[in-house]
Amino acid sequence: MKKCEPAAIAYLGPPGTYSEQAASFYLNWLKSNQEIEATLSPYPTIAKSLQAVATEQADIAVVPVENSIEGSVSMTMDSLWQLDSLRIKLALVLPINHALISCANQLENIKIVYSHPQALAQCQSWLAKFLPNANLIARNSTTEALQGLPQAPETAAISSQRAAQLYNLPILASRINDYPDNCTRFWVVAKESTENNGFNPTHTSLAFSVPANLPGALVKALEVFAHLGINLSRIESRPTKRSLGEYLFFIDAEAAVSSPLMNSALAELNSSTEVLKIFGSYSVLTVTD
Repeated sequence: MKKCEPAAIAYLGPPGTYSEQAASFYLNWLKSNQEIEATLSPYPTIAKSLQAVATEQADIAVVPVENSIEGSVSMTMDSLWQLDSLRIKLALVLPINHALISCANQLENIKIVYSHPQALAQCQSWLAKFLPNANLIARNSTTEALQGLPQAPETAAISSQRAAQLYNLPILASRINDYPDNCTRFWVVAKESTENNGFNPTHTSLAFSVPANLPGALVKALEVFAHLGINLSRIESRPTKRSLGEYLFFIDAEAAVSSPLMNSALAELNSSTEVLKIFGSYSVLTVTD
């Protein structure tokens, strides 16, 4: 973190999002453990919150990376690949409980439901059962549409109970996510690569491209981890955006980047990959109220 007071923590806004909840948890941790003053700064998209750190408009960004139901958040992954100066400092796991927020008198009156695409997808079975005819419209965040609900009683939004309280809006239905153990993993991202918030790193996130789309190219890279006995908790591909059929591969390894095993793995990967990027080594915390 650059030495300025107070530090700015970027997150996907407006206020009331799950990103703000995760960022608030991290802010409280900073205050209680390091006595650092900080403020929360909302941004309209995940990409812009990460770009704010890269351009030093903010010191830290707290961004979602993976949901237990809908998988990875592509905007976070793509932005980290593009912004070489950013490093993951910590991972936060936040339980997610969606609520249907609306000024409608009853569910039957709702014609439109707004929310972030991930939230809409996490509630798709509930929506199909209770609001089969509603038009589902994606927004940049779960709270972007909340301020307009009082003026449009035929609309609703999927967001958190905390957001409903913050905007003083009624909840028509609670815990509407299709799976009760819904949770989202967030990354705390900064420009520095030396601090680890006082925790011993347990995971390392990286990504790479292979020299050519040939049989065995990916297997060769993954075998590096297999023969060293390093468990991979996540493997995912993303398009390189250069040509159809070309991919980047994102990996979470259960080992610290400074460990002898990871040092060996990275040395071997350098010879079997085209571009190799280390996003950071970090520990994982569960967010509590």
